[in-house]
Amino acid sequence: MERLRELCLALPETTERLSHGEPTWFVRGKKTFVMFADHHHDDRLAFWCAAPPGAQEELVAEDPERFFRPPYVGHRGWLGVYLDVEVDWAEVAEIVADAYRRIAPKSLAARLP
Repeated sequence: MERLRELCLALPETTERLSHGEPTWFVRGKKTFVMFADHHHDDRLAFWCAAPPGAQEELVAEDPERFFRPPYVGHRGWLGVYLDVEVDWAEVAEIVADAYRRIAPKSLAARLP
């Protein structure tokens, strides 16, 4: 979780606080872009995040051992990423940045490389 925390908090104007009992990252303290899932809804360690249109379906179909449709927010296109498997942290960094871009105001998203 520390690595995920570092990735999220490195983005402009992000904060962390508990939401539904789990660490959650917000843009400007208001809009959630990543939620940690520590065995909260099943026996898996994961995170849920906003995702670009079509990304959830594509990634889940491509690799269901690493990606899933999370409860509650999956119908909105959010992506679930398992962390109890071998994790490609470079890919996770891209997924987290994409989540941020989906939620952050355009002025903040434009500050990302």
